[in-house]
Amino acid sequence: MADEGVQNGDGGGRTGTGGGAKETGGGETGTGRAADGVGGAIRTFPFPVDLSVGGVGMQVAAIGGDRAWPAGAALDRVHRIDFHVVLLLTGGPVRHMVDFAEYEVGAGDVLWIRPGQVHRFSRTSAYRGTVLTMQPGFLPRPTVEATGLYRYDLPPLLHPDPRAWAALHGSLAHLRREYEDTATLPSALHTSVLRHSLTAFLLRLSHLAAGSAEEAARRTGTTFGLFREAVERDFATNHSVSAYADALGYSRRTLVRAVRAATGGTPKGFIDGRVVLEAKRLLAHTDLPIGRVGAAVGFPDPANFSKFFHQHTERTPAAFRAELR
Repeated sequence: MADEGVQNGDGGGRTGTGGGAKETGGGETGTGRAADGVGGAIRTFPFPVDLSVGGVGMQVAAIGGDRAWPAGAALDRVHRIDFHVVLLLTGGPVRHMVDFAEYEVGAGDVLWIRPGQVHRFSRTSAYRGTVLTMQPGFLPRPTVEATGLYRYDLPPLLHPDPRAWAALHGSLAHLRREYEDTATLPSALHTSVLRHSLTAFLLRLSHLAAGSAEEAARRTGTTFGLFREAVERDFATNHSVSAYADALGYSRRTLVRAVRAATGGTPKGFIDGRVVLEAKRLLAHTDLPIGRVGAAVGFPDPANFSKFFHQHTERTPAAFRAELR
């Protein structure tokens, strides 16, 4: 399959859920309205069904080939999409921002961006590979659950080994051939075949993602893994290292050692980082007053929230929101 570069202006997006990384929709999902100038919100695009072959709820093409997003959207701006994006890169490296973290992505890497995640392309002409986009609802719920489509706890960047990469690339190539073949089967049967072929690819992809997460957990140890899960569950209401240590049955010193070994940082830094990420998401995704954003991440006093956010970002919440709009 031919590799092409992303064409400037081919991007758009939706990364606003208004409620944290684990939500699978919300905000302006499916409205299709560009929200620039409407309450200052980030521009939002729905899945462009009209650009799909046969109007099905998925697309697969060389990056920069057939348009996967509406024209006129700036790829290099933070943007929102209400659909899944999987990029298999055969060239690079490029830097891609997902949830305010910069990732360097190169040949042989996979980038999996889910609805509700802020993201932004960079150096768009350098992207090479294949892009899969999929509309939520295209696959039945049992398949969605089996393939972990909404596992926001998994990292967006994957580094498959050569065997896994070859299997993924081959599965996606097969899916692309089925997608482009509209003459062999009746429309309804063609859609059914696409769903099955897409499921096969996503099962491989989710196995790779889950395996990467398990390997990371093995490397970092059980103590840190349990702490990370507890923070993900309770960060909006619990910012205390001692409280997490007590709840997990560890001494504070044990927890400090485990987090330092896994991340190089401190438990407090890990907790604060998760709180800051959620605050950034809410500031970017929603028009909630800043005081309500603070309350949603555990700061009932708006002044304390603004001070906390400024300490960690060197920007006020209002300034951070203004930069994105």
